[in-house]
Amino acid sequence: MPQLEAQLSKYADLAVQIGVNVQPGQTLIVSAPISAAEFVRLITAKAYAIGASQVKVNWSDEFITRQQFEHAAPEVFTKPPTWFAGEITEFAENGAAFLHVIAEDPDALKGIDPERIANYQKTRGEALTKFRELEMSDKVSWSIVAIPSQAWADKVFPEVPADERVDKLWEAIFHTVRLDREDPVAAWQEHLDILEQKANVLNAKKYKSLHYIAPGTDLSIELPEGHLWAQGDSINAKGHSFVANMPTEEVFTAPLKTGVNGTVRATKPLSYGGNIIDGFSITFEQGRIVSVAAEQGQEALEYLIGLDEGAKYLGEVALVPHKSPISESNILYFNTLFDENASNHLAIGTAYAFCLEGGKDMNQEELMARGLNTSVTHVDFMIGSAEMDIYGITADGTREPVFLKGNWAF
Repeated sequence: MPQLEAQLSKYADLAVQIGVNVQPGQTLIVSAPISAAEFVRLITAKAYAIGASQVKVNWSDEFITRQQFEHAAPEVFTKPPTWFAGEITEFAENGAAFLHVIAEDPDALKGIDPERIANYQKTRGEALTKFRELEMSDKVSWSIVAIPSQAWADKVFPEVPADERVDKLWEAIFHTVRLDREDPVAAWQEHLDILEQKANVLNAKKYKSLHYIAPGTDLSIELPEGHLWAQGDSINAKGHSFVANMPTEEVFTAPLKTGVNGTVRATKPLSYGGNIIDGFSITFEQGRIVSVAAEQGQEALEYLIGLDEGAKYLGEVALVPHKSPISESNILYFNTLFDENASNHLAIGTAYAFCLEGGKDMNQEELMARGLNTSVTHVDFMIGSAEMDIYGITADGTREPVFLKGNWAF
């Protein structure tokens, strides 16, 4: 791919300066696969160049991970990783920033016993409870960016010659993060300003509930009193901005845990735990999931909602117009970071504390008392399409269009 080196340098700048927004004297923790070594070296150099006190990298490898899930003793997946949770939580409490570089093969764990995956997810999630509380209340800066892998590119572009697929995925990723703009940083600021305008409109409305209507979907979602609509950039405990997801196209809030009723049908596959869940519907009664049905990955979906009681409820409601760059590219990424930014979506599991007035300073018990869900997991799934209408219902019962035919009505 022509000029890849120059683009990688700009991408690393974007991740360090806009994504996690590393500050002088701050520690940066990077989680990445070994296939991303070249990119992580760039990130490390740029972080030190702007004054990071240290950069610590936690490496992973999909081959080794699969070997572990295939052959490790069963108790490995139920023993809490307290050593890892303690280290990562200590870094967070001392003000570190966290950058996740992903390059996932959507089928990395295909065929693995889903109970092993579920045990791992649950045990790890429980061990990291304190860290997740810090992360989901904006106490620390964090961001997720992606780079291609051959296996991922093969899944996304099977019709393209094999030796061209990785370059094709690079081009797609660079487009979604606005690296193909003359001034990517300025382009990001303009984009974030637009998202903020949409959030401001919704926050002024203070809707009591939302009603979703689409093929296979008739869903009512009540919103908690004092809910806040958030968007791309956040502010950490020290007043520094960061962008958690790159790309991001969403405006989102938290639902009232017990206020979800009806059925919703997913419109894109969900890549979860190294497996694909597709063609699925979920039915809710008083917030709780009462039934699920999937054409592919039924067992994996059942294990997901069985991780704990909170995994049977929603923690996020996100609005993304059908006329957005990722959606209009007609590329199915089989990766939630991208696919959720092409579609309205919901999230099973824990809610973001900052989606409630004063929520950043509340403990878990206080958040739950105000109607927010808590769980060891947070998994987004996509429900939007060009056929979806969403109506906002005000406290006096007035019904107003928020989305019509998949796009903003205002």
